[in-house]
Amino acid sequence: MTQPRPDRTPRPIAEVAARLGVDAAHVLPYGRDKAKLDLAALEAPRQRDGEGRLVLVSAITPTRAGEGKTTTTIGLGQALGALGVSSCIALREPSLGPCMGVKGGATGGGRSQIVPNDAINLHFTGDLHAVTTAHNLLAATLDNRLFHGDDLGLDPRRVTWRRVIDMNDRALRNCVIGLGGATNGVPRETGFDITAASEVMAMLCLAEGLDDLRRRIDRTLVGFARDGAPVTAGRLGVTGAMLALLKDAMMPNLVQTLEGTPALVHGGPFANIAHGCNSVLATRMALHHADWVVTEAGFGFDLGAEKFFDIKCRSAKLDPAVVVLVATARALKLHGGVRHEALGDTNVAAVERGLENLERHLESARSFGKPVVVAVNRFATDADDELAAIRHACERAGVACERADHFARGGDGARDLAARVIELGSKPSAPFTPVYELATPLAGKIEQVAKTIYGAAGVSFAPQAERALSDATRLGYGELPVCIAKTQSSLSDDPKRLGRPRDFTLTVRDAQVSAGAGFVVILTGDLLRMPGLPREPAAERIDVEEGAIRGLA
Repeated sequence: MTQPRPDRTPRPIAEVAARLGVDAAHVLPYGRDKAKLDLAALEAPRQRDGEGRLVLVSAITPTRAGEGKTTTTIGLGQALGALGVSSCIALREPSLGPCMGVKGGATGGGRSQIVPNDAINLHFTGDLHAVTTAHNLLAATLDNRLFHGDDLGLDPRRVTWRRVIDMNDRALRNCVIGLGGATNGVPRETGFDITAASEVMAMLCLAEGLDDLRRRIDRTLVGFARDGAPVTAGRLGVTGAMLALLKDAMMPNLVQTLEGTPALVHGGPFANIAHGCNSVLATRMALHHADWVVTEAGFGFDLGAEKFFDIKCRSAKLDPAVVVLVATARALKLHGGVRHEALGDTNVAAVERGLENLERHLESARSFGKPVVVAVNRFATDADDELAAIRHACERAGVACERADHFARGGDGARDLAARVIELGSKPSAPFTPVYELATPLAGKIEQVAKTIYGAAGVSFAPQAERALSDATRLGYGELPVCIAKTQSSLSDDPKRLGRPRDFTLTVRDAQVSAGAGFVVILTGDLLRMPGLPREPAAERIDVEEGAIRGLA
């Protein structure tokens, strides 16, 4: 685990809050190095002139290890501060699933990290535990109704509310519960999703406050009665208890970078199976207290960024000033046909072949009508001619391009990127253009995303998907946005199709209404809402030595 240099010892969290301009009365410390911010801080007068500007960081289709999107977000936030402007970072909370699974931690790397990284990557302030508990309280209450005699007419075969756990565990994807006799409940099929895919997590991240969260929980669809009528969570009578469990979790978490830049880390939905953005409340809190706010959306632009615009920004009426698209020579070589084990080798030809992936994402990013800058996240193994090939491609596309060495140099390594972001983001621009209008039928929305963002030739709907979309429309959910669950490894729904897939058909196999979150989840390909552990999980490298956690990358 990388430790801060002696001249960059983390500041007491009270100093970080003061630097951000948050009144001490609104700071609830969690030890010396992290705190929650009371939502009342949003009502305090803004201490700066004008409104804060929002910067979205996204990326091209990543390798298995990721391409440093979080590290770039942190480095850019530090660089803005180094240029003398007020800045804050807004990130998602890590899930224990990837921490113990494939990717490891999610707090940046090198000289661009948020701290305390071990606490953030593990239990942090308990938000994910609160989401898990609130979600499972609703599930337990639902099964309790079935056991004691259900006055809602709920059909045990049509319960849609599953349980969640914050861990990759493929053995829990499909379960039969209630076994063991009459005293143990009503036997039925169900399963677990990972907490990052929980609708409670999505509701927490999209809610404007406790009252809004109450309304969202009440309208959440949990199943259907025997006569086919929808059953919502509000009828189970535990909305108040769920709010009690989530009350503290609603408050954004304040930490800092290695250079003392304030960072709000709150909410953690994945982008491949959920909407992939940190909470609206944390984003608003950052914009209320800083002039420049740098946030990210999960995985590539096709997943997190599309949902950031079409779901989060539409719902919360946010409008980014500029988009940063992270690219690496390593990822481009993968899309150019190089195997994972050779990605560190110099191969200009592979980079040039892989540039079509970058070009596809640039087209998607520019379709929203916002200025775009490509941030080339530099690795130590990158060759100058590989980086030059990326720059030339951006010049041909008429897009700004800046190299960034923030992993090795922190904020100093991203100064040019920060200056370009300020230049582009300071110019007035029209509000972003969504991919689709809400009045468009659900199938039409899916087709527009597939063609405009993924580059698909068309969409195929399995019979189950057609029935689910028809039912959603019939029940009044047809004007909700769509949240497409798709592999992060390809622009298509086939993880093996790298580069820029062409003439492919996106296959939709099912759809699920998330009425509380306010979108319809579209399931494509073989993507699952409960990941599994790899053959050699990251958990095998983690240990505690002399009281310090080691191996949590």
